[in-house]
Amino acid sequence: MNHTPTDLTCLGTCNIDFISQVPHFAYSEEEVNVEKLHISLGGSAFNFASRISSLNVKTGILARVGKDYFGELFSGQLKALNINCSRLVAIEDTTGMAFITITTGAEKSIYSFTGANASFKLEKEDIEFIKNSKMLHLTGMYWEVAEEASKHAEKLSFNPGPIMSSFGVEKLKNILKRTEILFLNQKEVSLLTGREWEDGSFTLLDLGIPMVVVTNGAEGAKLFTEEGVIYSPAKKVKVVDTTGAGDNFAAGFIKSYIEGERHKDCLKNANQIASFCVQKMGGSVTGKIDF
Repeated sequence: MNHTPTDLTCLGTCNIDFISQVPHFAYSEEEVNVEKLHISLGGSAFNFASRISSLNVKTGILARVGKDYFGELFSGQLKALNINCSRLVAIEDTTGMAFITITTGAEKSIYSFTGANASFKLEKEDIEFIKNSKMLHLTGMYWEVAEEASKHAEKLSFNPGPIMSSFGVEKLKNILKRTEILFLNQKEVSLLTGREWEDGSFTLLDLGIPMVVVTNGAEGAKLFTEEGVIYSPAKKVKVVDTTGAGDNFAAGFIKSYIEGERHKDCLKNANQIASFCVQKMGGSVTGKIDF
């Protein structure tokens, strides 16, 4: 088993993303022509890991895939990206999938098939893998897995996503109290705290989380700390697809954080990395599947 120390380990999902671009969302019984079809490796863990590894951070991944063609693609691509995938475990299930539809105006809908992701159980080898990393980045995952994993992290960043955020502060309190950097968008802040996003951000800060980072798409992002609030505008680019933008943003922020850069520069660099992501279809650095 390869327990080579890493700078950062990411725990989360690996999904095959089927991204369809359409002129508008279909009504009931309506057929709409798909203008573009993009199939790629994705999921929160893969999107984040592929990006931060490309920024020269020694990275490992904790995830589950199926014993199928797509699972083999994930393994091969992670190795090609020089990401430690010794805890990418293939199980007797189907690799997770996401069916994403985006309009020409960049509106988006997602239908998810969890597949192998739903069978994630934290094993002894996974815990050792976490302990051999300087930092753990938790993305949207079943809260029981996330809570147990958080116990073993030297440093913890947490990007819960909308589903975990909807569980609320009380259910996630044990993870939140261990979190050094919390990444949310404005809607997720409200889901998590039950308050308007700005008030909710201060509520999270009052819980003892040192850094609460709140994104707002094309409007940029804010960092809430005990020292105050820092705002950084997003780079103005043509948005094609926002899939994985939050994962890429977090990767850019954490890369700068690891290097000891100033908070405002962490935000600036995070926005820059996210801007690269949204100008193309798919949320990962690479991983487009050609049939």
